[in-house]
Amino acid sequence: MIQIPDQKLKELLIKDQLVAPELFEEVLKDAQRMNYGVADVLISRNIITFEYYLSALANYFGVEKANLLTRPIDENILKLLPEDLARQKRAIIFSREPDGALQAAMEDPSDLNIIEFLEKALKASIKPFLASPDDLNKGFALYGQRTAEDFKKLIEENIKATLRSRAAGAKEAAVELPVVAIVDNILNHAVSLRASDIHIEILEEGVLIRYRIDGILHEIIRMPKPIHPSIIARIKLLAGLKLDEHFKPQDGRFRYKIGNDLIDTRVAVMPVLYGEKIEMRLLAATQRPLSSEELGMFEDTIKLITENIFKTYGMVLVCGPTGSGKTTTLYSVLNTLNRPEVNIVTVEDPIEYDMKYINQTQINPVAGITFANGLRAILRQDPNVIMVGEIRDEETAEIAVQAALTGHLVLSSLHTNDAVTAVPRLIDMKIEPFLVAAVLNAIEAQRLVRRICQDCRVSYKPGQEILEAIKQQMKELNLESKFAPPQMLYKGAGCYACANTGYKGRLGIFEVLNVSEQVRKLIVSPSFSLDALRDLARKEGMITMFEDGLRKVEQGVTTLEEVFRVIRE
Repeated sequence: MIQIPDQKLKELLIKDQLVAPELFEEVLKDAQRMNYGVADVLISRNIITFEYYLSALANYFGVEKANLLTRPIDENILKLLPEDLARQKRAIIFSREPDGALQAAMEDPSDLNIIEFLEKALKASIKPFLASPDDLNKGFALYGQRTAEDFKKLIEENIKATLRSRAAGAKEAAVELPVVAIVDNILNHAVSLRASDIHIEILEEGVLIRYRIDGILHEIIRMPKPIHPSIIARIKLLAGLKLDEHFKPQDGRFRYKIGNDLIDTRVAVMPVLYGEKIEMRLLAATQRPLSSEELGMFEDTIKLITENIFKTYGMVLVCGPTGSGKTTTLYSVLNTLNRPEVNIVTVEDPIEYDMKYINQTQINPVAGITFANGLRAILRQDPNVIMVGEIRDEETAEIAVQAALTGHLVLSSLHTNDAVTAVPRLIDMKIEPFLVAAVLNAIEAQRLVRRICQDCRVSYKPGQEILEAIKQQMKELNLESKFAPPQMLYKGAGCYACANTGYKGRLGIFEVLNVSEQVRKLIVSPSFSLDALRDLARKEGMITMFEDGLRKVEQGVTTLEEVFRVIRE
């Protein structure tokens, strides 16, 4: 993200009474130490919002914001600039001025070299506008329509060439141009559709490619079975895996470049009935740490979590099923805690993002590094904060509890359905109730819901059937809601930007169990039960995930159907 000069930004923020001079200097030092922009740190710590900074950037550069979410894009003009150049230059040509000048939404409207390049390439003068990531993504989505049309054609052409190949072995097949082109097209297409995962599955009759987009799997294309060994060999070669090993799981990773964007690709190979299945997780290599607000947290949730992560010892747990965003939340917390005076050490499986000035250890069972052994080693590194990727077994739970008891703040995740269930889960791992009560600071649970596409969002009045469904869900969860039935609901009608799904992107719904003195007393009480804990948490003001979801439904950022879907999973 482009930056306003530090002194100018400081003057602006002080003028708008958003920071004190001392706080700005503190943030500036942290930004320099971690090699982030000052604005990135300010946003990730909720000191300013991203929207505020965009407006400040536009004013500083003396340009308008593009606002392509509300402004139409002329597709004929868009295609004057090829997609690969648009991605490389981070610029979208979206309309034309009355005098013939082309309007360009640019990530950096002050870059005179890019403006000059566009003017020469398009043989027209350029009027720059400031583009947000959403603006650029909307333009790339329009390109994506053509990409989707070309994708199958390109794949089919390269499949024919690969089937004609006479490569002697897997290594030779992996570097042949048609196979390279197939894998490149699969990766490019996945990124254009904002996919988080690519599944390459071998079936009895062929090969199935599926993408996970906003948490939902979509079938993309089927290919003939003979192409499968060459694709597997190509991906293994990229990920540094053994090409001749077909009967054991393998894990690896590689970095892939699309335009100026770097994508870290985590690869998992698994032997299945008809051959080998590959799963690739796509992660932005240069992603800015997300703030709590960007994760989808409301102020009351942020306040509870912040109070508990700044305690000098104890344990904060993040709970939810696989794929519910627990790791992203933990990284956001680590970014908040990352200070010169704090020694943070983690043990993870896998390390998803490289965080500067945080000592991250990768699990490696072959080398004898498990969560338990890694945690023992961490305790000899003089840590202030310890992050254990996941508490999976009794040994790890015991060491984590001991660390929390001896003056360390321990962050970790558990696979439980909600916050209160984490307590009996720890007890089930042979942690004595009095120790559970002593170490826990807070337990946060979450799910991910899809965001309504803002390009095609429409409102409607809820019918009696919907209101009854809300009441029934409240009854099933034993909730006496303090929320009045919504007067207006929202949904996505479907458009090119969201591939006609009505959704684009995801955010979290959360609940936080604050471990108060009353909660501690109940945990050690002989009369402890899950229902009693849930009732006490509600009495002390805990907002459940369902209620948090309803708040987001009322705000028009997600749908009631989405909240029901993830709550009932």
